[in-house]
Amino acid sequence: MLGKNKSSVSDMETKVKVGTILGDGAVFEGDLKAPEAVRIDGTVNGNCTCEKELILGKNGHVKGNISAQHVIVSGRVDGDIAAQGKLELLSTGKIVGNISARSLVIDEDASFDGRCTMTASQGEGLGKKSSDSQPAAAAENSSDKK
Repeated sequence: MLGKNKSSVSDMETKVKVGTILGDGAVFEGDLKAPEAVRIDGTVNGNCTCEKELILGKNGHVKGNISAQHVIVSGRVDGDIAAQGKLELLSTGKIVGNISARSLVIDEDASFDGRCTMTASQGEGLGKKSSDSQPAAAAENSSDKK
């Protein structure tokens, strides 16, 4: 999707049933945890954890880490993002921090300053690659042969 300038509204953003909304101009101090999808149009000064989607609107700002199944960023994130599924950085979005995701979409004019780790599947831990477990297994096997 590089080189294409999509509208600032993602397809996923319009189809998600949002359980928690932090409105434009609102400021939340502390860690935010939610079992449903969350939409943030205000500011969160703390970490955000939700079991489903997290949508950060154009005026939204998160100063902390984000962990969610799917993440859509139209605003600004100053912190790390761990998405078990898809992370979308839309054209108005800005991320300053590291990201870990199974799938990543970055629109033209979006800004990302950090490192990216792509996970192989949802079943694996965040930031871990399938090859991480192989050296340990190889070391155990070689010690058995001595």
